[in-house]
Amino acid sequence: MTRTADLGIRIGVLPAGPTASITDVPGTGVGHATVWRDEPDPPAGRGTARTGVTVLDPGGNLFRSPVPAGGAVLNGAGECTGFLAAAEWGLAETPVFLTSTMQVGRVYDAACELLMAEDPGIGTEDVIIPIVAECDDSFLSDARRMQVSAADVAAALDAARASASGTRAGGQPAAEGAVGAGTGMSCLGFKGGIGTASRVLPSGHTVGVLVLANFGDRQRLTVDGVPVGRLIQPPAAGSQQPPAGSCIAVAVTDGPLDSAACARLARRAGLGLARTGSVAHHASGEIFLALATGLRAPRGGPPAAGPAIAGRGLDPFFAAVTEAAEEAVLTCLLAAPTVTGRDGHTSDGLPADQVRKLLRAAGRI
Repeated sequence: MTRTADLGIRIGVLPAGPTASITDVPGTGVGHATVWRDEPDPPAGRGTARTGVTVLDPGGNLFRSPVPAGGAVLNGAGECTGFLAAAEWGLAETPVFLTSTMQVGRVYDAACELLMAEDPGIGTEDVIIPIVAECDDSFLSDARRMQVSAADVAAALDAARASASGTRAGGQPAAEGAVGAGTGMSCLGFKGGIGTASRVLPSGHTVGVLVLANFGDRQRLTVDGVPVGRLIQPPAAGSQQPPAGSCIAVAVTDGPLDSAACARLARRAGLGLARTGSVAHHASGEIFLALATGLRAPRGGPPAAGPAIAGRGLDPFFAAVTEAAEEAVLTCLLAAPTVTGRDGHTSDGLPADQVRKLLRAAGRI
């Protein structure tokens, strides 16, 4: 799997964490369930599936000990359940579940059942609104079939929990590219999907970003300032290009940020997307969330002790999320192979060798 560091480029000026992924934020885990099948259309089979579920878990029991959260919308042609509650209360009470557009209901239902099974207080002491966000993968996956099951959601949540608990072996970043919710996504004219990155601040705090990247058109793809989309070998004549879609970006930090600061942090993810070529077109859903574990407090209890970072003290966090969002998009492109899905539609993997040559010619490496 190729990542930005493998190309010899460095996005921004802040250093990355040990794995250059969102799991560098202490306690944070990422898990995937990939749904990939090639079956006849019903009733003989379930058609072609290139879809799945990804879970981002900041760790701990979020019902008993929620974390400060905030969000921002650059363009709203998308869905994220739990977004309004997080904006109103300034808290995230569940992990973040990512999937495809037509599967949101199934993932929401499964998330409720799984989290209720973990804590008997859910549904008796209070209810939850799981955070479930989506992008459209119907270019590659048959969206007329309910391809995701409750078992897929459980598998992704279990994998995230194992990752957050530190059982992921080898200190490697979470799987990226065409995995989980990213299996059927396309980005900037190439195969997209899941990408993550991290930045370490001078204060020692870490900011990580995970993207579900499904946006943009090929001619706007920009890598470290180089207009790669206009310079790279064009697609074969007559080939069907994936439509521009949306992007979900989730930032997590261990810094002591309150909900207002989280909302400001989330908004900066759009700056990172713009650096890669996003213009947030009419039918795109750019929805951003930020979670902060540094001011975590018990449910219904007093606020966490200690001052929140605010004002100019947030500037390093803003820089970090911008850089990490840019790198996460590029990493998802570099990690994803060519994928062919329904009706022979193909989303080409970004050729890393060509990108490396263009960057070298531009003096970037």
